[in-house]
Amino acid sequence: MAVVAVRAGESRTLCRGASAATRFELGSVTKTFTALLLAEAVARGELGHDDPIAGRLPAAAVPEGYGDRITLAHLASHTAGLPVLPPGLLARAVPRFYTNPYEGFTPDHLLHALSQTRVRHPPGQRVRYSNFGVGLLGRLLSDAAGAPYGEALATRILTPLGLADSTCDPELPQATGHWHGRPRPPWRIPGLPGAGALRSSARDLQRYLEVLLSPPPEADGTLRTALHDVTRPRATAPGGDRMCLAWKARTHTARDGGEFDLLFHSGGTRGFTSFAGFCPAARVGLAAVTNSSPTLRGTFIRTAYRTLRDLAAEIPARRARSTAQ
Repeated sequence: MAVVAVRAGESRTLCRGASAATRFELGSVTKTFTALLLAEAVARGELGHDDPIAGRLPAAAVPEGYGDRITLAHLASHTAGLPVLPPGLLARAVPRFYTNPYEGFTPDHLLHALSQTRVRHPPGQRVRYSNFGVGLLGRLLSDAAGAPYGEALATRILTPLGLADSTCDPELPQATGHWHGRPRPPWRIPGLPGAGALRSSARDLQRYLEVLLSPPPEADGTLRTALHDVTRPRATAPGGDRMCLAWKARTHTARDGGEFDLLFHSGGTRGFTSFAGFCPAARVGLAAVTNSSPTLRGTFIRTAYRTLRDLAAEIPARRARSTAQ
């Protein structure tokens, strides 16, 4: 496992059974990078948050019902109205359910699944978490960039931010994942890489948190704009949490009675569990990864979240009020 904490320019890293360069599968934390890839393209003027997906898909692939109203921002904020998983994925997952359930779902299957989908409510009205939706977003961003998702992400986000260990390539060295104590092969998600294909290290996650908290001056203007854009709330989820671009925002009370917001995301694959979160105003962040898959009784993500919350709660409220407006 590896845990990274950053606060006001300082950082601490704890690694057990791994080095700071060891790659861990991030699972759904990948979605925050996909959202940043969208925000970067918007900052460049290449795409718009309100661009309808219908203009970027074959006519036969546009979902029925309200599918023609879905925008790129709806996909990134889980408000498109798409189901959690694409139609047909579970049937293809059965032969590899305990190893790589997404491996049999290809890019071609994604377009077919869209044609079998019906959106029953106008997009933008409800938050409904969707691997399908963010996976589709990754596909559309890849098409717009004219490169595979992993290559586009590396060119636009990973390399400019100095995240040298981070990759979507399952063939590169990484920790061995475990599911209920049993070794698992590397995670493969060819049809939905934007939803969960990224691997990263403790030192890259430290850098990621640092740039989210304080965009570096050496980054170009579009990337700095994008790093701020992903923190802006766009919808309210059940329970009162707000959805930004992939990140969820939740308000807490500081020790002195003031309020602060945490932005966070968790992830899991058949062999790994991950968490990343930060408090923009308090300049506090924490990431934690382990090479064991999530379980119903597991406390890894909950403990990581509480640790981040407690770190942020120590900051005086005058510094900890949310900047994500």
